Amino acid sequence: MHDKKIPVILDTDIGVDIDDTWALGLLLKCPELDVKLITTSTDNTPLKTKLVAKFLEIVGRTDIPIGIGPLENRKKGWLYPWIKDYDISRYPGTVHENGMEVLCSTIMDSPDLLTLIAIGPLGTVAGALKMNPDITENSRFVGMHGSIRIGYRGSNSPSREFNVKKNIKACREVFQAPWEKTITPLDTCGNIVLSGELFERIMKCDNLIVRSIKENFEIWKKKIIPKLILTKKNESSVLFDTVAIYLGFSEELLNIEELKIEITGRGSTQISERGDLIRCATSWKDIQTFKNLLVDRLVM
Repeated sequence: MHDKKIPVILDTDIGVDIDDTWALGLLLKCPELDVKLITTSTDNTPLKTKLVAKFLEIVGRTDIPIGIGPLENRKKGWLYPWIKDYDISRYPGTVHENGMEVLCSTIMDSPDLLTLIAIGPLGTVAGALKMNPDITENSRFVGMHGSIRIGYRGSNSPSREFNVKKNIKACREVFQAPWEKTITPLDTCGNIVLSGELFERIMKCDNLIVRSIKENFEIWKKKIIPKLILTKKNESSVLFDTVAIYLGFSEELLNIEELKIEITGRGSTQISERGDLIRCATSWKDIQTFKNLLVDRLVM
């Protein structure tokens, strides 16, 4: 536990895969973290903002400002049914129309080094860097990005990870920026699945955060094409983004390697002398303890 809370911003593409919702819940359950802002990224960012707003309103955290990232398209996303009747104009908290601008001001106004946790494609973060390159002087970057040695589903060959390949240019710009960069690639975040007793504890819990996660989880399961769904009846999906939240305040359970990472034209993240120095969580010291911590935090 830290004596002083760590100021953080979360940048999320919530609304497609369900792991962002689990990560948001975990974020709000971490006493080590002081959440200063949540920004949305990729595709229909106003709708993603509604997802964040409804979640925060339900769990009583409307003190956290939200910033809308650049609008890319009008896709509704898989979790749209959860917010189709939600009126964000009645949201009691603060919503900033320009997420990049408020991201910059929040970092620059912070009296302490701020941690920016990004769990989606990096369009909003890259846009903020262009708006004010000096944000790297008062922040560090933590991301769920890439695949170094292990790919999706535990493959022994790296994959083109979604958050990178969705916006290759933006990811390059963020990786090349002169701030401390730490990532959880698929090597460590691609195997976080809750099953057995841990999953049962989630299913039996009815606090506001877990209830909201479960409502979204049920919608998500119905939206996924049945033949593509990788979850069994009594387990979660892969909770990639929760590892980035953990890295926001601790590295105790992970092995970190400093590697030069190059992003290829197709969106692969490979070790190369031409790459940028990134602190990569490439393996676990104790994955079971992390899963226990994740569940303990959510159900408390």
